[in-house]
Amino acid sequence: MRNPFLKSSWFFVAVFTIAISLFLSACSTEKTDVANMGTPTQAPTFAKLSASDPEVQAVMEVQNKHTAKLMADKNVVGTATGLTADGKIAVLVFLEKGDATPKGVKAISSIPADLDGVPVVVEVTGAFKAMKTTAVSHKAKQTPPIQLGTSGGWRYDLANGYCCGGTLGSLIQKGGTQYVLSNYHVLWGDIVAGGNSRVATAGDPVIQPGLIDVGCNAANAQNVANLSGAGSLPSANVDAGYAQVISGMVRTDGAILEVGTISATTVAAYVGQPVKKSGRTSGLTRTTVSGLNGTVSIQYETECAGTAAFVKTFTGQVILKGGKFIQSGDSGSLMVEDITTNPHAVGLCFAGSATNGIANPINAVLSWAGATMVGQ
Repeated sequence: MRNPFLKSSWFFVAVFTIAISLFLSACSTEKTDVANMGTPTQAPTFAKLSASDPEVQAVMEVQNKHTAKLMADKNVVGTATGLTADGKIAVLVFLEKGDATPKGVKAISSIPADLDGVPVVVEVTGAFKAMKTTAVSHKAKQTPPIQLGTSGGWRYDLANGYCCGGTLGSLIQKGGTQYVLSNYHVLWGDIVAGGNSRVATAGDPVIQPGLIDVGCNAANAQNVANLSGAGSLPSANVDAGYAQVISGMVRTDGAILEVGTISATTVAAYVGQPVKKSGRTSGLTRTTVSGLNGTVSIQYETECAGTAAFVKTFTGQVILKGGKFIQSGDSGSLMVEDITTNPHAVGLCFAGSATNGIANPINAVLSWAGATMVGQ
């Protein structure tokens, strides 16, 4: 796993401790996952198992029934509905710790083999954390109007000797006005007047690149948008925030680096769905959806390098295969279908672990924002 904050040449950037039930620290990396950047993958034969399928819904009911009891075990960091190795619908249980054996996972926690007759698949994922961070460069300062899928964040996200940032993911619109979409914890995460004597406030500038890529000196970046409305947390079931575009600073077609333009409409996730995202740290990466209806609890901080603020339990989340799909700094990336032309948005990336990524369903994000995607 990786630090959600990276080091800069001016300041050391701290571990952003976002964990499931526990505080954890991890190692930092900026390497691009070359293996995940190959040609688009083909969906397996069971790919159409979506949340609207009655069989999937029945298993989700079993998952929801048992999730609270399962997560009372502090080693259980989440649950979801997914598949067994031979394609049967199952309840997935994610553990922070455990040992792999030739016969499967030797879990530190006692997890039943089935729940109400539904098979249980145990995966040791490590802790999930929000992926904020201290080929085409996604970190470079662009000539306006900029493309998205790029480094960015709140202009004043510097406190306690550290600076933070994430990804400016995509373009949305409300009433004909365009906004940059990212995560709450990228744009609105400073909620106390602590190390920098300020809190994130509507009207504050959003910059490109983020502070972590300009030596923690905002003068080396450019203002591209201004915070609008308010962040989604702690009340909403999505980690989202948006900022009104400054005229001429962002491409009006919403183009994303290495993805291009997207569709103006969205699609729901389904198990086995091939997806991709373009983010600040790992650039363009690809994977497949491995679970639906995910429940995860994530701890947020008061500010950059701050103290614990609150724990948010999210439900109905999309679980992604592979820990390198969403890396530290990729928070705010838009997850889309893995197709070449005008892919539909599927989710908003916000958290992950050493083995899995997590995304808010995009329709839940747009419903919260009262917005639509900008696209073709």
